[in-house]
Amino acid sequence: MSSRTSGCAISSEAGFDAQPTLRGELVEVRPLRQDDYDALYAAASDPLIWEHHPDDRWREDVFRPFFAEHLATGGALAVLDARSGTVIGTSRYHDYDPERSEVEIGWTSIARAYWGGTYNGELKRLMLEHAFRSVDTVIFVVAPGNLRSQRAVEKLGAVRAGTRHDDVHGERLVFALRR
Repeated sequence: MSSRTSGCAISSEAGFDAQPTLRGELVEVRPLRQDDYDALYAAASDPLIWEHHPDDRWREDVFRPFFAEHLATGGALAVLDARSGTVIGTSRYHDYDPERSEVEIGWTSIARAYWGGTYNGELKRLMLEHAFRSVDTVIFVVAPGNLRSQRAVEKLGAVRAGTRHDDVHGERLVFALRR
């Protein structure tokens, strides 16, 4: 199944597992489940997490449809503190394209208590290592005003590769990282 359309589910039939279980020293990543809702909303209900995002996902009436759509994509992941098992955030793979040997990583949010780079850095390292087993390029799509996310993907080594228009939010910056 192709996933070039926003919100479309990712298929692992073509050789890419969009919902792996990955484990590092700080974080564990596993497929997001419906029963993660309460824990994930608790982690995501801080307005500062979403200050550079056009949607107020810290509000439950906005978070609930985001969570449902996130689950429906087939690429959503729960991010857990590896020591405590507590859900601390989410991320996902999106738009796997076997012909271009490319997948997007995005929709990442982590509870503010885990900010500072080490948790997000390990999360992205685990996700990148997994992705690069199947693709040559990982992309990140970031809002022009989201300087925090732009700096984070640049720290990973991603470089600006152009722009993309999003029908909902307008122009987006595309950063690419090649294997």
